[in-house]
Amino acid sequence: MIIDRLENTAATTPLAPRLRQGLEWLRHADLRRLPEGRHDIDGDRLFALVQEYTTRSAAECRWEAHRKYTDIQYVVVGVERMGYTNIRLTSENQPYDVERDVAFFEPGTDCVTVHAGMFAIFAPEDVHAPGGAAGEPEVVRKIVLKVAGEAD
Repeated sequence: MIIDRLENTAATTPLAPRLRQGLEWLRHADLRRLPEGRHDIDGDRLFALVQEYTTRSAAECRWEAHRKYTDIQYVVVGVERMGYTNIRLTSENQPYDVERDVAFFEPGTDCVTVHAGMFAIFAPEDVHAPGGAAGEPEVVRKIVLKVAGEAD
């Protein structure tokens, strides 16, 4: 997992080309005006999911991981608490669904707070629980970039 502010990702940050392309797209897109839903950047290799929802309690958040895609989760408006654990430290409780590229896991214990202007990158080995309230539930606008592995 990587967490940072978008303005801190300088050209020297060592990231795979497609991850860098996604962060560049975030820098230049009008993120507040994009309609909700899917926005293709590079077909199925890199696309954005624009979401608006109300955060919820930690107990209501599902712990998930993906095999095909790395997530870049960027908070545009609001604050979100995201759970995180390494896949080796938990166990799968719902098998991998290849169509949805997701498996669900037993909850971990670690969390990060992601404020507007920040992103978290979750690779396939990063089990994560998005959508958590950092205090009282609030409306969050978030962009989730789905980044296929470089071999895809």
